[in-house]
Amino acid sequence: MTDDLVRRAAVLGSPVAHSLSPVLHGAAYAALGLTDWRYDRVECDAEALPALVAGLGEEWAGLSVTMPGKRAALATAVEATDRATAVGAANTLVPLAGGGWRADCTDVEGITGALRVAAAYRPAAGDTALVLGAGGTASAAVVALADLGVTSVRLAVRAVARAGETLAAAERAGVSVKTVSLAESEVAAAVRESAVLVSTVPAGAADALAEVLAATPHVLDAVYHPWPTPLAEAVAATGGRLATGLDMLLHQAFGQVEQFTGLPAPRVAMRDALRAATGGEVPLLLD
Repeated sequence: MTDDLVRRAAVLGSPVAHSLSPVLHGAAYAALGLTDWRYDRVECDAEALPALVAGLGEEWAGLSVTMPGKRAALATAVEATDRATAVGAANTLVPLAGGGWRADCTDVEGITGALRVAAAYRPAAGDTALVLGAGGTASAAVVALADLGVTSVRLAVRAVARAGETLAAAERAGVSVKTVSLAESEVAAAVRESAVLVSTVPAGAADALAEVLAATPHVLDAVYHPWPTPLAEAVAATGGRLATGLDMLLHQAFGQVEQFTGLPAPRVAMRDALRAATGGEVPLLLD
């Protein structure tokens, strides 16, 4: 690569116009003095991702991948980290010196970071966790909980038949899972057993259960718009500790910046930029 070549990175997704990743990466590159770096949004669905990635040149330092391309990103890579393999999806692609791309899933550290720092969760032996939903974030959640030492999860889903990918991720991560329905009585029983909750369902889907769920001492609500959610308000009313989707987004970006640049992520600059871009509604704590 020539010295005067602009270094490039981007987030791939569809739709991608709403992505806050350019805010985080732009702030990081500026703080690191990487004035010849640029980071863009690229509209790209799962079907188009393999050809797009294959056509990128030597100026590319890395790719962030959001929905719906995370499973395609893992399939496109020639190498994958253990956590990306466990999740069954990748949100990060980094070019290899000999050609091809390495896949990682920094969503896992996004969840562990949010739980540790914002939700003040300190795992204890024998802890059980409750996870709501069975989409891609739920798969990352069970792997993240395994990283924190949790070995038992209650998975609350609308239809067990649609939870196969999350159950497979849990098995790869060595987590024991018991599925429950979203009926209030079953969720309440799971809450009583659980030290920590990760809600991965879309905005509005858990509103009717907010007061029941808020009895969990440490909560991560993956939603960040509209904010606050009924679950966030219920957690605040009970004095529980809450992490948000913005905390997840912030903590997963640290690892991406470090893999793209080879430099320590400027955490304060990235946090301040995200807080400014989102109106300061969430404190976005750092450790």
